[in-house]
Amino acid sequence: MKTAILSIKNLHKRYGKVHAVNNVSLDIHKGNVYGILGPNGSGKSTTLGIVLNVVNKTSGEYSWFGGTQETHQALKKVGAIIERPNFYPYMTAKENLELVCKIKGINYSKIDEKLEIVELTDRKDSKFKTYSLGMKQRLAIASALLNDPEILILDEPTNGLDPQGIIQVRDIIRFIASQGTTILLASHLLDEVEKVCSHVLVLRFGEILYNGKVDEMTSKSNYFELQSDNNNLIIDLLKNNFTVDTISEVDGKIEVYFNQELEASTLNRFLVEKGIYLNHLVKRKLSLENQFLALTNQNNS
Repeated sequence: MKTAILSIKNLHKRYGKVHAVNNVSLDIHKGNVYGILGPNGSGKSTTLGIVLNVVNKTSGEYSWFGGTQETHQALKKVGAIIERPNFYPYMTAKENLELVCKIKGINYSKIDEKLEIVELTDRKDSKFKTYSLGMKQRLAIASALLNDPEILILDEPTNGLDPQGIIQVRDIIRFIASQGTTILLASHLLDEVEKVCSHVLVLRFGEILYNGKVDEMTSKSNYFELQSDNNNLIIDLLKNNFTVDTISEVDGKIEVYFNQELEASTLNRFLVEKGIYLNHLVKRKLSLENQFLALTNQNNS
C-alpha cells in the first residue's frame, strides 16, 4: 500500500454550536486530482485551513507524507492558494515572484519556468495592478509552484473569473496534474470537478455524502426508461430477475436504476424472450450535477 501524501482521519471542527467539519476522513495519493465539492458553508475551506495549519481542529487527526515529518516541515513540500492573490500592486509579476523566492529561499531560476506554465511570460514585466482577475489568479498559481511542491492546494481557483479566465485556469490545472503534481482543490462548481478531478469528496454541512472516483460516482447513475402495453409485468420481471436499486412509473414510462452494469440490448433481449415487446427503451446517464442533487436530497431529512 502506497503511503498517502495527506491522510485525514475523523476530523471535526466546531465554532460554538456550528459543526463546520463533521467526522471527515480522506486519503490523498500521489498523481491524482482531488476535488472537495460542496455549497458555500459545507466545510471545504475549513478542512483545507486545518491541514495547512491555519485553522485549529477540534478533534481528529491528519498527517502529511505518512507522518514522518512535523507539519511545518511537511508544508515546505506543499503549494497552496487559499485566499485571494496578494501581491504588491506597483511591482511587476517577475519582481513579486523574486520576493517570494527570497522569502522562501528558492532560486530565481524557477521564475521563468513557472511563468511559462501559467502563460504569463509575455506579461512578466507588467505591474501587478494592470493584471485582470484571471491573470492575478494565474500568477498566484505560479507563486505556489515555485518550490516544486508535491501537492498543490487550491481553494475555489476559478471563483469570480469570466468564462475565458475559467477555461485558462482549468487548462493550467490539468497541465500541472499531467506533470505528476498531486492537486487538491475545493469548489462549489460541479462542472469544475467533473472536468478537472479524478476523485471527489462531496460535503454538505460538514459531513461526507460521497468519497470516491468521479467516474464511479457517475457510473452508478445509468438508468433506463421503458414502456410497453404491460408495464406492471415488466416491473415484476425486472424485480425478480435483476438487482434493482429503484424502479418507478412516471408518466406512463418505467424508470429503473440497476445495481449492475447492463446494456440496452441485453435488457431488450431478455424481455423479448419473455414475450414482451417494448415501444420505448432509452438508456440515460445522470450528469454529476444530478448525482450531486440526488445525494443532497437523500441526506436532507
